[in-house]
This record gives sequence, structure tokens and C-alpha cells, in this order.
Amino acid sequence: MRFPSKEDGKGIWELVKSTRVLDLNSAYSYLLLSKYFNETCVVAEADGIIAGFVSAFHPPQQPEVIFVWQVAVDEAFRRHRLGMNMLKHLLARKACSNSRYLEITVNPSNHAAYNLYRKLADELGTSCVEEECFPSRLFPGGQHEEEIMLRIGPLM
Repeated sequence: MRFPSKEDGKGIWELVKSTRVLDLNSAYSYLLLSKYFNETCVVAEADGIIAGFVSAFHPPQQPEVIFVWQVAVDEAFRRHRLGMNMLKHLLARKACSNSRYLEITVNPSNHAAYNLYRKLADELGTSCVEEECFPSRLFPGGQHEEEIMLRIGPLM
């Protein structure tokens, strides 16, 4: 596991696209994350390919929060705790040393993500509280599910 670099942007975009579950953002957004937010993003690499990616950042008005935008795991590496290990790796980084809460938004139908984050809270010995964050009416086209905010913490 390592910090991403801008050279990873294309591979990260391809990984997220291959999940067919996560919202695919522009390739430019993954380049930005890799260049400007690399201390709070994680690349998991295996045999020279990107097997997993976590995008995260500190919201400007909430430095005590680490917001996880996406966790992507290549299909060949699923069910081996890669997502969990990347999240724990992120939380152990110096850039997250003052983080008291981890926040994530999740679609209600993404059961794998729900399970991952609830299990993370259990393994960290803390709570996971959920509330509505973005109702579906805020998304264009009426094709997007609501996004539920999960707040894990306080982190030890």
C-alpha cells in the first residue's frame, strides 16, 4: 500500500470503472486526488497493477474528520479484506493522526459497503451512526439513489 501519484490516475479511473458499482468520476478528478490529496488516498498495488484505491480528504471546515469518497477493489482481490486493510492503513497515516471521525456516504443498495464500514467500526471498537446526507432529488436525472452518511467514531 502506498501514496498515489499522478501517474496512477488512469489506472485508478479504470479500476473504478471496472467495479460497475461506484460512481465513475472524470479521469481528471482521479488525477487531482492523486496529485493534491495523495496523503489521504491509498493505492494498493499487486504485481504492478492497481488492485485497490481509497480516495479520502479532510473537509476544509472539519479537520477532525476524514471523509472517504470511494473504496474500489479489483474483482480478483475482493473477499480478502483489501478494502478493510486500505482503510486501516489510511487511518494509521500521519495525515489522519488528528482524525476523530471517519465519514462516508453510501447508497442503500450497496450492501458490501455497508458491511465493510460497520465491520470497520466494530473492529475499531467504536460506533457507526447513519443519517441522510444527499436525498435522491438532489441528483440530476432522477436515476441516483439517496446517499446515506455513515459516521464512524470517535476514533481512538
